[in-house]
Amino acid sequence: MSLIIFIYGIVIGSFLNVCIYRIPNEESIVLPPSHCGSCNHRLGWLDLVPVLSYVFLKGKCRYCGQKISLRYPGVEVLTGLLWFGIYLRYGLTFEFFKYGVLTLFLIVIALIDYDTTDVYSCVVYPGIAAGIIFAILERIIYSGSLINYVVAALIGLFIIGGIYILTGGFGAGDIEIAVLCGVFLGWKLEIYFILISFIIGGAIGITLILMKKKSKTDYMPLGPSLAIGAYVALLMGETLILKLTGLG
Repeated sequence: MSLIIFIYGIVIGSFLNVCIYRIPNEESIVLPPSHCGSCNHRLGWLDLVPVLSYVFLKGKCRYCGQKISLRYPGVEVLTGLLWFGIYLRYGLTFEFFKYGVLTLFLIVIALIDYDTTDVYSCVVYPGIAAGIIFAILERIIYSGSLINYVVAALIGLFIIGGIYILTGGFGAGDIEIAVLCGVFLGWKLEIYFILISFIIGGAIGITLILMKKKSKTDYMPLGPSLAIGAYVALLMGETLILKLTGLG
């Protein structure tokens, strides 16, 4: 089952590549069919096998010979690995599907933010809607609390929004990411997500400054740090909560 989960992940990762490339260019993620970004030649199914096509084509377009970015198979493998990690933690459960969906949205949001320093509402809002659907399903199936997720979203809104208003340390898109994570994580994991994201973001920022890749005045996209923080929280947050409360 673990291998199947990984394979499903890399297949979905192939679609995420389409979203990451097309959304900033304001293109449909459905039409036209997949094509080479250099010569625009329509790609056949042999060109679209996740990871393997890149290997067999030696990282070049079959039609124009242009080099294909290593990011494409990288995103596919990353998606597979992240889904594999969620499966190891939760098994094939409701939580696996819920956090698996959240992870897909976070991958797209984080990489687009890294590339463009923009967070697109056309990605975040469907993600929030998906989180609300999962919260409702949890309420129906397991008698879960909807208030848990409402409070979590408000925590993200007020903490990240407050920092944005008072210091400008975050962008408006970062507030949306925090709300998105809240409707998936619940209030306890939301707090861990925010704390972990601060630590990761600070560590990345200091490292880039020390390596002279960025200066103290440069803008640094925080979407990737928030995405990493959310994944760490959903994977390890409950264990940390139990240990800190003396219940684990």
